[in-house]
Amino acid sequence: MFEKVLSKIFSSSNYYYEEVHIYDEVINSILDYSRNSDPNEFMSLFDGEINNKILTITGLIFLPVESSYEGAIMNTGMLPVTIKNWGSVHSHPGLSALPSNTDLKTFAKMGIFHMIICQPYRVEDIRAYNKHGININYEIIKTPFDDLY
Repeated sequence: MFEKVLSKIFSSSNYYYEEVHIYDEVINSILDYSRNSDPNEFMSLFDGEINNKILTITGLIFLPVESSYEGAIMNTGMLPVTIKNWGSVHSHPGLSALPSNTDLKTFAKMGIFHMIICQPYRVEDIRAYNKHGININYEIIKTPFDDLY
């Protein structure tokens, strides 16, 4: 247990992956939160894991956020050291999902996978980026156990 905590505290941000899968439940939450936050930005962090060179985004991590139409600021100091942040997602209450200079700086510092969604907040309005701001592909996958409910 102690080794796991230390590895999370001192781990490198250079995790290798070849594919990104994101649960459909996470995508639906991003759509809902973005629509409900409008005209302000929505922002959250990604929970997930890397197995077999596949980064799978399994959930959202919520921390205190101050947001407006012009931006969002998250208090990342409140993220427990035992929780891995794989990246971020936020909305742009306009018609562009291109990252701003501020977004690019955030991408470089926080995680390895990022998403921006713009109006009118549909799946096709989501763009994904790596930590360098380069557009990357992702696959939406069915959330495990969906059929049980």
